[in-house]
Amino acid sequence: MAKQKKQPRPKAETPKGFRDYFGAEVTEREDMLRKIAEVYHRYGFDPLETSGVETVEALGKFLPDVDRPNEGVFAFEEDDKWLALRYDMTAPLARVAAQYRNDLPSPYRRFTMGPVWRNEKPGPGRFRQFYQCDADTVGSASVAADAEICAMLADCLEAVGIERGDYVVRVNNRKVLNGVMEVAGLAGQHMEAERGIVLRAIDKMDRLGERGVRDLLGDGRKDESGDFTDGAGLSTGQSDRIIAFVQATGGDNSATIEALKTLAEGSETGSQGVAELEEIGSLLAAQGYGPDRIVIDPSVVRGLGYYTGPVYEAELTFEIKDEKGRPRQFGSVAGGGRYDDLVKRFTGQEVPATGVSIGVDRLLAALRAKGQLKGEAAGPVIVTVMDRDRMADYQAMASTLRQAGIRAEVYLGNPKNFGNQLKYADKRMSPVALIQGSDEAERGVVQLKDLILGAKLAEDATLEEWKSQPAQTEVALNDLVAEVQAMIARHQ
Repeated sequence: MAKQKKQPRPKAETPKGFRDYFGAEVTEREDMLRKIAEVYHRYGFDPLETSGVETVEALGKFLPDVDRPNEGVFAFEEDDKWLALRYDMTAPLARVAAQYRNDLPSPYRRFTMGPVWRNEKPGPGRFRQFYQCDADTVGSASVAADAEICAMLADCLEAVGIERGDYVVRVNNRKVLNGVMEVAGLAGQHMEAERGIVLRAIDKMDRLGERGVRDLLGDGRKDESGDFTDGAGLSTGQSDRIIAFVQATGGDNSATIEALKTLAEGSETGSQGVAELEEIGSLLAAQGYGPDRIVIDPSVVRGLGYYTGPVYEAELTFEIKDEKGRPRQFGSVAGGGRYDDLVKRFTGQEVPATGVSIGVDRLLAALRAKGQLKGEAAGPVIVTVMDRDRMADYQAMASTLRQAGIRAEVYLGNPKNFGNQLKYADKRMSPVALIQGSDEAERGVVQLKDLILGAKLAEDATLEEWKSQPAQTEVALNDLVAEVQAMIARHQ
């Protein structure tokens, strides 16, 4: 009988394009989501949580740089029907708005938070799973809804710690670009593929620059890896008009509007888009959102294919250093726009909608780059174990601290080596360790070891400082909560 082949052990590794999040990272994200949710809620939006899995038909074919419905997503077949993990939060909202249209108020204002998945080529800082934090208004055709989204986005950035002057919300309108393309001779059903390439090319202006975009508007572009991307095949004159549109930003919003009027002249759609931008600018100015926070910028087009009108993008303007130490701006952390045709796919009736999505992971990375987040979080108070047969006493002390709102845990490893217990507390970044042997128990006291102070004193303290501010003190058991609270507060 042949010897059965031993199964190899599975390799402990994270799948390509995914990552794990620990302790402080999760805590910092939860804190950011709470702050953003507070802003959304203040504006009158209600929470919604949709399924992570949708039918491929419901998701639609809207991802940039993909041609097939199930390309760019994680899809699987079940009962002759293709299902996929959601690639954003907007497509599921369109399905919800259609499915529950008789029950929901109109307009329907919702916000949602959670992970999305894209089956794309991963790269530095680009993962296949990431968090989004969206807010949308479904059922209002007024550009006042778009202006409100832009104002709310600015408020969200400031709420999480991005100071005014370190960000700008850029606003454009797809109708203006469609009008410019119409004037450039790219109208009609037969030019749909070319218009799609133009849209994606413009969206890469900040990354590829004018030369790279011109290549994509023309015959195509070969990147550093040797991969070739087909271009739109536009003439030099057509490309010049598209580039002029992207670079039409003037000294202020009024100058930009006038430049766009000239470029879109001759197109009813383009002129309508310019008028909408002008109204959005006026509405925002009336609320005090000036060009220090929100500007009209024709270079913003957004890569997703379902936008039909105003589009917006939040960009962080402060400099950071890349992996090679070179200065660069952080870039976009949020974006959105109007998508009046998305719900129509389900109902056959036009349902206007607009919304924004904040890239939570990128925003967290930005705050870390500014030094506002350290990636560290204070651990729990550690109750050390001196006597194995007194575990109930130690659990009681931890329980007393928890009831007072203090995070605490009893050391549950091998208590034989006390030094290992303190090493564990250090690894947990614990602020305080409790020590009580049988002698202290008989006297009704407990030793409090200030681990943060102890670490500081060990680094650079003189002998006098050690004596004047001891890192370990004895307190009555009845005073345990008050003394631990004071010790923790000392370092906050």
